[in-house]
Amino acid sequence: MRIVPNRIIIIMVVFLLPLTNVIAAPDPPPPSTPPPPPGLPLDGGLFVLTTLCVLFAFYKIYRLNTKKAS
Repeated sequence: MRIVPNRIIIIMVVFLLPLTNVIAAPDPPPPSTPPPPPGLPLDGGLFVLTTLCVLFAFYKIYRLNTKKAS
């Protein structure tokens, strides 16, 4: 059986054409997110600030009660 040159070309195209998708350049990275708005966020340390205020209030009440007792 004789191999026809057209078959070889067709076989090469069918098997080598998908390689161009694998070898193709990667997509560019997605655009970056916009910068955050200026200023400090209010809710960032609100829990810590509230906890410190409550602890300071207990400290002041304790200190006032020990001064009155002595």
